[in-house]
Amino acid sequence: MLSLILSVICSVAVGVIFKIARKTTANAKQIVLFNYFFALLLCYVIFSPDVQTITAGAPVLLYVSLGILLPVVFLFLIASIKNIGIVKTDAAQRLSLFVSIVAAWLFFNEVFSVNKLIGITIGFLALFCVLNKTADSDKSNFKYPVLVFLGFGIIDVLFKKVAAFTTVPYTTSLFVIFCIAFFLMFLVVLYEVIIQKKGFEIKNMTFGFLVGCFNFGNILFYLKAHQAFSANPSTVFAGMNMGVILLGSIVGVIVFKEKLSKLNYTGLVLALFSILFIVLSV
Repeated sequence: MLSLILSVICSVAVGVIFKIARKTTANAKQIVLFNYFFALLLCYVIFSPDVQTITAGAPVLLYVSLGILLPVVFLFLIASIKNIGIVKTDAAQRLSLFVSIVAAWLFFNEVFSVNKLIGITIGFLALFCVLNKTADSDKSNFKYPVLVFLGFGIIDVLFKKVAAFTTVPYTTSLFVIFCIAFFLMFLVVLYEVIIQKKGFEIKNMTFGFLVGCFNFGNILFYLKAHQAFSANPSTVFAGMNMGVILLGSIVGVIVFKEKLSKLNYTGLVLALFSILFIVLSV
């Protein structure tokens, strides 16, 4: 249970760091770059990935797709936190599981139980309520949580396909994906520095270090939680998603004074019920 709690804390901490970084006019792209740099170091030290297991039959297209999507969706996540706050962004990210569920139905012929259908229905209703704008919200800002919702859903589907490729250890695949993501962000930041003349600042590396540590911690403790609850993975699934929504809501409302309407609060409650129904369907 401790691993699950730590995974939830690490996940929410990433959003908190970006929320704080926004107030210091930090460079989001440089933060994401250093995030992957430090995550790569931790991945190498703790998991000791063996890249020699990467053969010609490895899912290279999946690696490249995830290596591109991860930093891009990360930037959408930053923009979403900046514009509508931690509460709604965390809810959109966690509700993205419906994208992978619908994909399982459309592409993998998965049969849906009554509980899962109820959960999906409640989930989309929850998403509508959570993302419903408050009186002082700019409607155009809501494209970011929608992109977070779709982006993380697609990433989840791709990671499931990577996990299904058992010839290469999952942690080694993760290391390769992080390498691609780091290289992409390196090119983006290099373009900004050389062409756009944007300077390098130490604070971006500091924020990147913190994000990288918590981002990696989220993955590490999530894997450990699955090992601890190997006989009941739905416990991890429910605990992670519900925990992030609840803790993210508490931090957003109490610490950062984010404004939510009654409809938004209703959406958060519906999101929890939605996840519960999906867990019961497993």
